[in-house]
Amino acid sequence: MIEIVVYGQPAPQGSKRLVGKVMLESSKKVQPWRQDVKQAVLSQYNGLPIESAVDIGIEFRFQRPKGHFNGKGGLRPKAPEHLISRGHGDIDKLLRATLDALSISTGGSLLSDDSLVVRVRSSKCYCVEGELPGAYIRVAILPDTRKQ
Repeated sequence: MIEIVVYGQPAPQGSKRLVGKVMLESSKKVQPWRQDVKQAVLSQYNGLPIESAVDIGIEFRFQRPKGHFNGKGGLRPKAPEHLISRGHGDIDKLLRATLDALSISTGGSLLSDDSLVVRVRSSKCYCVEGELPGAYIRVAILPDTRKQ
C-alpha cells in the first residue's frame, strides 16, 4: 500500500476552453492543486512508476467556512455535517484533477497513466480541528490473477 498525504486546496478540474490553438483549463485553482499533488508524490514516494492495475482511495479535506463557527470558536448547531457546496467542486472533477496529477502522461510520477486505475473510493469532507486541507491518497497495486 502506498500512502501519500497532500497539503493544499483541492481543486476540481473544470472545463477547458480553446484560446487560439491551445486548450486552457477554465479554473485557475487546478494547476496549483496538481503541483501540490506532484510535489507530495516526489517527497513521499521513491519507487518506480506503477505500470499495473491499481485500486485508489482518496479523501479530500476542506476547511470549514468561518460562518460555520460561533463567536467562541465552536461549531454552530446548524453547520452542515457533509460538504455539499458547489464551490468545492464535484467529487468526479476533484478525482480527475488529482488522478491527472499522479500520471506520467500528464506530468506526474506515480502512475504511468491514469487508465491503470480500475477501482476508486473517494470522499470529500470538512477538516476536523487541527487538520490541514488537502487529500489522503492510498494506492494498492492489484495482483494479476490470470492463470498463465
